[in-house]
Amino acid sequence: TIVTLHGIWTLGGSVAPLDLRWTRRERERALEVLRPTHLLDEPVTVSRAIPHRPDPEACRQMGPGEEVARLLTSGTSGRPRGVRLSFQNLEANAQASRERLALGPSDRWLASLSPSHVGGLALVCRAALLGSALVSRGPFNVSSFIELAVSGTITHASLVPTMLHQVLDAWGDGGAPDTLRCLLIGGAHAPLALVRSALEGGFPISLTYGLTEAASQVASAPPDLVLEKPGTVGPPLPGVRVRIGDGNELLIRGPTVALGEAGADGWLRTGDLARLDQDKHLWILGRKSDRIVTGGVNMDPAEVEEVLRTHPRVLEAVVVGVPDEEWGERVVAGVVRRRPEDDLIEELEGLVGSALSSPKRPRAVRFLERIPMNPNGKVDREAVRALFQ
Repeated sequence: TIVTLHGIWTLGGSVAPLDLRWTRRERERALEVLRPTHLLDEPVTVSRAIPHRPDPEACRQMGPGEEVARLLTSGTSGRPRGVRLSFQNLEANAQASRERLALGPSDRWLASLSPSHVGGLALVCRAALLGSALVSRGPFNVSSFIELAVSGTITHASLVPTMLHQVLDAWGDGGAPDTLRCLLIGGAHAPLALVRSALEGGFPISLTYGLTEAASQVASAPPDLVLEKPGTVGPPLPGVRVRIGDGNELLIRGPTVALGEAGADGWLRTGDLARLDQDKHLWILGRKSDRIVTGGVNMDPAEVEEVLRTHPRVLEAVVVGVPDEEWGERVVAGVVRRRPEDDLIEELEGLVGSALSSPKRPRAVRFLERIPMNPNGKVDREAVRALFQ
């Protein structure tokens, strides 16, 4: 697949990778949105004539407005749509990431994410542009990751928080090896408890925030900054400008903004809520569309989720609003317990009662085996809402 992507780019084409985990319905919806001219649906035999090292110059010859990739948005709210990325978008992101995280030819990145979404495609492009190695072992596997990390075969990896949680649970005794230089954590909100657990184990965590419409990363906090300020995603990458708009919505502009995504004023409206601290470091507060309005009070689910996760026997939590005739929306929570036999209702009620004002407290709690996720590894909040309706 990786060689095929570079082959298509060498021919001057645009790629739209699909995810093998998609159901038939998800695949059909993706094809409706992406509207490809060709579909490579079987293993492709690659000629020996294709160079072993990708040639970035082949793509640089394309015009600045020419599309080289079309990806689906995550679909966390509303119907997924295609986002058009240029080579200049991807190159600007790679070079800014190099500067922020001190990347270079000695890095060995695990191909840990599917190229069907922007984090995985950025891995492929960044390795070629920066001259680093890309270690491919197929779909992400915790045992394989640990083996590669302990042996020093990989120095870097991009993980979503769910992957990091799985790694920490399976790691066992001993901290991270010195050869592991950076774990780039993004794609979804990283719970503070998870970040602290990783830091206690000596894992070099870099928290990052990005989106498909900005060719992956917008801001990244290097491991030393995460140690100093657990939870921040740091300052925006070089060349990227950010500001906080109406309602605390994050706006961005710069060379990484995808084709046709900026508004008439030049700013991309992300739909994410954020704040900048006194050091101009960025903190992501949640999705604007996830905000719950109950009894006239605006609240962000992330705040309640963080409180629920502080319980030592809670593994994960998700909070959503469901329609309510009296309150407009009613706050409810799905909770994954460390031990399924534990009855935590009274303890959780006491926990949120002492930490949160009345409008923010969940009116119902349902215990789940796992948090529903969409194909991009993000919480499927619509599926959670359906459990309470």
